[in-house]
Amino acid sequence: MRTITIKPTAITHNLNQVKKRAPHSKVLAMVKSNAYGHGVAAVLPALTQADGIGVATLIEALEARQLGWNKTIGLVEGAFTADEWQQAIDHEVSCVIHHVPQLEWALDNVPPAASATRVVWLKYNTGMNRLGFNAKGVIAAAKHLHAAGYQLILTTHFANADDITHPLNAVQIQRFKDMLATLKESVSNDVKGSLCNSAGVVNFSEHHYDWVRPGIILYGSAPVIDKSAQELDLQPAMSFSAQIIALQTVSANDAIGYGSRWIAQKDTDTALVSIGYGDGYPRVVSEDAYVSVIDSTNNRSYPCAVLGRVAMDMIVIDVSTVPDNTSLLDSKVILWGDAPHVDEVAAHAHTISYELLCRLSIRPKRVQA
Repeated sequence: MRTITIKPTAITHNLNQVKKRAPHSKVLAMVKSNAYGHGVAAVLPALTQADGIGVATLIEALEARQLGWNKTIGLVEGAFTADEWQQAIDHEVSCVIHHVPQLEWALDNVPPAASATRVVWLKYNTGMNRLGFNAKGVIAAAKHLHAAGYQLILTTHFANADDITHPLNAVQIQRFKDMLATLKESVSNDVKGSLCNSAGVVNFSEHHYDWVRPGIILYGSAPVIDKSAQELDLQPAMSFSAQIIALQTVSANDAIGYGSRWIAQKDTDTALVSIGYGDGYPRVVSEDAYVSVIDSTNNRSYPCAVLGRVAMDMIVIDVSTVPDNTSLLDSKVILWGDAPHVDEVAAHAHTISYELLCRLSIRPKRVQA
C-alpha cells in the first residue's frame, strides 16, 4: 500500500525550534501549497502556538478559515483582483501589497478599523527582483497607506539566505534595515519588520525583527546548505512508504527497467516496490538513491539501492544485503522519512525537498501518526 504518514508532533517540535531561535519575534507559519504537500487540515492543529499562517492564494486562506483557523492569515502574494481584496476584507485576511494596483484597491476600499485586513505587509524589493516596490515606491506607498489608517509591516524576501556566504545577503539586510529606519522616522514609529524565511531564521539571528516566516523548516527539512536537518534538531513531518509486491533474482549481465540503464554485474536479488513517479517519487534519481526496507521478521531496517529507472507505478531495488530476503514479500519500504531523509532523496534527484513534497499525487493513502 502506498502511504503518506503525517506526524503533527514533528511539526510542533519544529515550530518550537523556530521559536527558540527567534524568541522575540512573532511566527507566520507558511502553509501554502497544501502545507508543502502535508495537508492543511492535518497541519493546522500542530501550529496552534504560531501567531499566524501564510498562504499564497485567497482559496488557501478561505480553506484555513473554513477549517477553523481564527488567527492571522497572511496572503503573501496579495489579492489578485479588486474582488479578491473585498473577499480578503470579508474574511479578515491580511494582505501583502507589492505593486500599484494592489495599493489602489487598498486605498479605494479601506476595511473597518478593527479588521485584520487593516494590517498590510508592504513588500520591498531588496534584490530578489521578483515582487515588491523599489525604494522610492515603498516610501510613497507607506505614506499613503498610513494616512488611510493602515498598520504596516515592511517585508522582503531573501534570494540566497540558504548560503550564508553569499554577498547579496548583506546587501539585502542593509537595504531592509535602512528602509525600516526611514519608514519609522518619516511615516510612523509603529511600522513593523519581517525579513527572515526559514533559512534566515537559521542564518541571521540578529535580523529576525518583529515577524519571521518559516516554511520548509516546519516540515523537517534543512533550509540551509551547510547544516542537515539532524544538525538543526528537526524532525521529518512526513513518512512516504510502499510495499514490496514481487521478488526475483536477476542474472548477471541482464538489464533492469526502461532504457536498460542498470545492468547486473552478478546475480542480484531484487524486489519490486509499488511506487513510482505517478505517486510523486522522482523519476530521475542517481545511482546513489536508496530506500529502507523494513524486515517484518525482525523489525530491522535495511538500506537498499534503487536499480534502473523509476517507472510510473514501480521501482526495483537491490535486496541482496538483506538476510533471508526470500521472506520480504509485502514488507514495508520507506521512500523517505527518517532514512532516507527527503533532503537526501531530493539531492539524488538533483532538486530540492520543497518540490518533492509539493508534487505528491493523490494516489497514496494519507494517514496521521
